Amino acid sequence: TKICLVIWSLFCVYAQEVCGYPLSIFFIVVNEFCERFSYYGMRAVLVLYFRYFLRFDDDLATSIYHTFVALCYLTPILGAVVADSWLGKFKTIIYLSIVYAIGQVVMAVSAIHDITDTDRDGTPDNLTFVLSMVGLLLIALGTGGIKPCVAAFGGDQFQDHQAKQRSTFFSVFYLCINGGSLLSTIITPILRGQECGIHSQQKCYPLAFGVPAALMVVALVVFIIGSGMYHKTEPQGNIMLDVCKCIGFAIKNRFRHRSSSYPKRTHWMDWAEEKYEKLLIAQIKMVLKVLFLYIPLPMFWTLFDQKGSRWTLQATTMDGNFGLLILQPDQMQTVNPILILTLVPIMDSVVYPLIKKCGLNFTPLKRMTVGMFLAAMAFVAAALVQIQIDKTLPTFPSSSQSQLKLLNMGSVPLTVTLPNNDPFVIEAAKVNHLEEVLLGIHITKPDCIGRSLTQTLMSTQRICFTSKSFKCVFSQFCLHYKTHKHRFPKHLLLLISRATFTITNGANTCEYSREFGFGSSYTLLIPSHFAWGPTCSESISGIEDIQPNSFHMGWQIPQYFLITCGEVVFSVTGLEFSYSQAPSNMKAVLQAGWLFTVAIGNFIVLIVAEIAQIEEQWAEFVLFASLLVAVCVIFSIMAYFYTYMDPAEIEAQFRDKGGKEESDKEELQMQKKDFVDHHNEDDEAKQTKM
Repeated sequence: TKICLVIWSLFCVYAQEVCGYPLSIFFIVVNEFCERFSYYGMRAVLVLYFRYFLRFDDDLATSIYHTFVALCYLTPILGAVVADSWLGKFKTIIYLSIVYAIGQVVMAVSAIHDITDTDRDGTPDNLTFVLSMVGLLLIALGTGGIKPCVAAFGGDQFQDHQAKQRSTFFSVFYLCINGGSLLSTIITPILRGQECGIHSQQKCYPLAFGVPAALMVVALVVFIIGSGMYHKTEPQGNIMLDVCKCIGFAIKNRFRHRSSSYPKRTHWMDWAEEKYEKLLIAQIKMVLKVLFLYIPLPMFWTLFDQKGSRWTLQATTMDGNFGLLILQPDQMQTVNPILILTLVPIMDSVVYPLIKKCGLNFTPLKRMTVGMFLAAMAFVAAALVQIQIDKTLPTFPSSSQSQLKLLNMGSVPLTVTLPNNDPFVIEAAKVNHLEEVLLGIHITKPDCIGRSLTQTLMSTQRICFTSKSFKCVFSQFCLHYKTHKHRFPKHLLLLISRATFTITNGANTCEYSREFGFGSSYTLLIPSHFAWGPTCSESISGIEDIQPNSFHMGWQIPQYFLITCGEVVFSVTGLEFSYSQAPSNMKAVLQAGWLFTVAIGNFIVLIVAEIAQIEEQWAEFVLFASLLVAVCVIFSIMAYFYTYMDPAEIEAQFRDKGGKEESDKEELQMQKKDFVDHHNEDDEAKQTKM
């Protein structure tokens, strides 16, 4: 062990660079890839975990999801303060990564239904909710806290002669973020689609959360392994705190001198000149000018982050059959990172240069305006898709209605007239006795696992079902399924929609196969004259209670394409704009402000979901699109009056002015000293010196 430690120490000392890059960058890049896989993988299945494991309704699942996302973008401010003022970037990443990993483990444990469902009734105990909320809180603190530190820590590893490598590092860093996002949104829905459990089989959320937890542990271990190679800068004070103090003093000083007897100043920040340097005040003015433009931006994120909530829930009511590939609703989120990796180089290499050649002045603010408009159009597309979905969904009774199902057990059609309704025809069910209906097994696709089951003795023959495809074992009794919701996510592993059942009474068996559509509900009828034998399955009939999903998931691709185009034009350009308009020492301040707009956008979703209470989902999509269009108009007006700045030039002017003032002070001191040394000379000579 000692020899290995010595060898590793020597390696850390001498192997400092590879192809011009610090070797420590490798550990930072791997850490970021694993961390982003962990975060996006967990988030990809989160809304379905709320909806189908914890049994929340759509609005509550959406609200908790966006609360979590908002916290993830609020905590970066805390992480930046801790890193710059107290622990430094390295220790902040280590400590908060430990918190992060614990949160992921807690989430995985909360989804183990054999632990959290003690009475085995299919409904998680209250402990599950507590564990999941604690886990999400720890994850939000961890992922948000390290967000502003990792990229900056990577930049600290480069020396002055490695400026080119530093620029490449940030490109690779962004690629790792999207690569981790892409792989995780593909893999974790597959893991969730598995069935696991000891006492009962359910969708495997423990595995879907457990793998991201393991990746976060790997990220932490990899980052620690490279600790001997890192260049670690000590905390040098947080500029964000200085900015807040300066703004606070300016407001306080202006309030003290609010009387008209005091002369007005050009800008309200000028009231801080009594205590703070003019350079700092000028830098804050530039930051405030950009932050003012940020006011309308949260509405973009309000729409953008609904990819993981409303759009995923929308996909649960659609047909995910892509031939041999059958997608889960949460796997549609993979369209976004795939398009990002495709569109970013196309926009930078083709679209923007082409626009420039056409002589159009496509400024960053104009790009951001276009991005907001594209996001609004994405929600218009989502509303159109939702309207088509609603046409295929069954009509369920409300709390003030009742639903009646009539079964004609004769051999000819019958006409029935209900009060205040027109006559309608009921076709014959072609069964002979009511006993045959009681023998029916109500089956909901894709599986019965995790639903509330009531064991009912259906027949003295004790005919029971075993589903090979669904892996439900009905021992002793036939079971009638009471479903809480008629629409479920598509089953990922069923590459064909045919299921085979084995009927047995202990002595005889009968194989029965049938095609099942995704999202459908069927009642299988076993007749009283059921006879065992090679043709036994011919006497079994089925009733389609709920039609399968018929509107294809592929229709969501246009809205994903539009929202991703909006993201590329808006988000990437916004980051570039913020960086270019920020003073040299306040780029982190504007980045924190940018992340804060994401948090506010997610809080807006909560307001609409909980307060608006819009019954029709398509109408809610139209509302969001309309709000963003209105905000887009406001932002375009603000952008029209914005004057682009050159922070470096402004800072240089103040530094030159400060240097000139300092030079004048030194010259005056020398003159005073010269006057004292020659105080006995005549008045003419003294006037000449002055």
